[in-house]
Amino acid sequence: MKLLAKTLFGLEDVLATELREMGAGGVTVLNRAVAFEGTKSLLYAVNYRSRLALSVLLPVAGFSIAGQKDLYNGAVSVDWDHYLDTGKTYAVTAVVNSRHFTHSGYAALLVKDAIADFFRRLTRERPSVDQKEPDLLVNVHISNDKVTISLDSTVTPLYKRGYRRGQSEAPLSEVLAAGLITLAGWKAETPLADGMCGSGTIVAEAGLIARNIAPGKFRKSFGFMKWKDYDPALFRSVKFEAEKKERRSPVRIYGRDMSPDACATATVNIGEAGLSDTVEIAECDFFTTPPPAEEGTLIINPPYGRRIGTSDSGEFYGAVGSAFKHHYTGYTAWILSGNPASLKSVALKPFRKFALLNGDIECRYLGYELYGGSRKKKASDLP
Repeated sequence: MKLLAKTLFGLEDVLATELREMGAGGVTVLNRAVAFEGTKSLLYAVNYRSRLALSVLLPVAGFSIAGQKDLYNGAVSVDWDHYLDTGKTYAVTAVVNSRHFTHSGYAALLVKDAIADFFRRLTRERPSVDQKEPDLLVNVHISNDKVTISLDSTVTPLYKRGYRRGQSEAPLSEVLAAGLITLAGWKAETPLADGMCGSGTIVAEAGLIARNIAPGKFRKSFGFMKWKDYDPALFRSVKFEAEKKERRSPVRIYGRDMSPDACATATVNIGEAGLSDTVEIAECDFFTTPPPAEEGTLIINPPYGRRIGTSDSGEFYGAVGSAFKHHYTGYTAWILSGNPASLKSVALKPFRKFALLNGDIECRYLGYELYGGSRKKKASDLP
């Protein structure tokens, strides 16, 4: 099957690598997505095991349009009875960047009507629309004159892992957190710390990586479980193969925050993820507390104005840089920030730079090598 995995801006390349490692063929990097080829088993596995995908789409039609009517005509020509019965429900979402449509909602409405009319002509009955919990979620993507209609095998986005019971203000997406860890090149060979952990998303995702726990383990359902061709035995096999690879963590992971409420929330989330023996949460001040281990990887996501409203002054980032230099020798340190100007106050030269989006905020993700001499990592060791 030809498939498409959607992801966040900036994570396309690492998602492509993850898909290849899972056995995908024909991998092609796109904008916020990766196209690939695979079997039904791989479709299930990507949903269950991927740390970097938001959803997995199965394209069922592609065509060109010269106007709005062409969208309806193309959609009504799809053999919808292969995917849906009249006793089931469906919904349509649309992403549109085309001169033919000024509103994505109208494009979705045309496809919704086309599906209903297809069944009326075939059976004189039609499936019902359910926007909240549809049996089949249809995705419409229109770019200029090109239309792709797909089935969403995920429905509830994959960043909703299922282990988070509480969250601090402006929490990171679990997919973005996993992306930060992957871009940092962390392989669970040395400890990892987050000195401003908030509700613990980064350290939770690191714990899952260290334990080889599939992020889909905590979810109760995926969209493909309602498809006409769903194979429960095959999905059980996918889960069994993933669970066989689980292990004890070879390293410790540390979450630190000066807020007692954040630490309490993080502790609950870590417990729900089954990581209490892997991730240690402690209340302390990043600027005055020594590192939890002699060496390792440090990832911090400091608060910045649009997210929390705290100061992103040069003084704050200068203090971060000072902490790096004086306390974290032996670490590779990473900062995600939506304030590029303030990042200059860190006063260290980054060895890697990535552009990412945190929600709609343009961010920079910078890595600082705090080793000295021969202990510097080679470029070939990095993602």
